Amino acid sequence: MWKIKHIFDGDYGCEEHHDYEGPTVSVTLVSESGETKLVSVADAWLREKELDIGDVWPLSD
Repeated sequence: MWKIKHIFDGDYGCEEHHDYEGPTVSVTLVSESGETKLVSVADAWLREKELDIGDVWPLSD
């Protein structure tokens, strides 16, 4: 199980992305064993799922 440790909005508009993708955020996840990983997801998807720091990450590898 992975939990959200940090959400970083690093998309300042200077990066090129397709209109359908929208802005992205970087999410730091931490496992129960202390392992960390970084994922990038659409900001709209994160908001739609109402995910925030401390929440369980709903996607598996």
